[in-house]
Amino acid sequence: MTLLAVAHRAGNSLAGLHAANELGVDIVECDVHALRGRLEVRHLKTAGPLPFLWDRWELTPAWVPRLGLEEVLRSGRRGALFMLDLKSRRVGVGHAVAELLHARVPVGPVLVCGRFWPSVDHVAAQLPYVRPILSARSRGELVALEHRVDGDGPTPYGVSLHVSLLARPEVAAIRRAVEVLMTWPVNDDDTLEQVVGLGATGIISDEPEVLQRVLAGRDRG
Repeated sequence: MTLLAVAHRAGNSLAGLHAANELGVDIVECDVHALRGRLEVRHLKTAGPLPFLWDRWELTPAWVPRLGLEEVLRSGRRGALFMLDLKSRRVGVGHAVAELLHARVPVGPVLVCGRFWPSVDHVAAQLPYVRPILSARSRGELVALEHRVDGDGPTPYGVSLHVSLLARPEVAAIRRAVEVLMTWPVNDDDTLEQVVGLGATGIISDEPEVLQRVLAGRDRG
């Protein structure tokens, strides 16, 4: 199977989207949030009633204009596939994403992923061109994913696992059940070699150099 190059968070800005398409990656990931009835792309999180967004050491005023999902989808036409990472534990976000995608009717498939699987399942159930990717960050989520592919629900198109989980025995059964097994973060050559050896078929990276190596290795093959 072709090793997929996935640009992590590249769809969170138009500059990142353009750079990823120039690089020639297969998939551009966007972090999708809903705020006040609008779908936004950003990694920053809300701070409850406080008027700012945050992520680790970064703070941004909540009133600063932010990029909308519809604008990203429009700007990415004829580029790499999108993977929409739903950053919410509410099915309503999945419903809103499904409505937006239905209105736009994308030319090709769209990947939808997230750690809150009901939201991902909802989008996939509404639109035949959506390929669901279930994400797992913890060992508990990995065990739940193993049960899922063993018959506790519809088998997803693929899974996205944190790199720390790949060596666990549960992954073997999951890998056999799905089309694509992605992993993140893969930001150096040693990690790239390790995860490929463990059976990953999609590399999610923040580093253009790592994505270039994935694409170059495919050309050599």
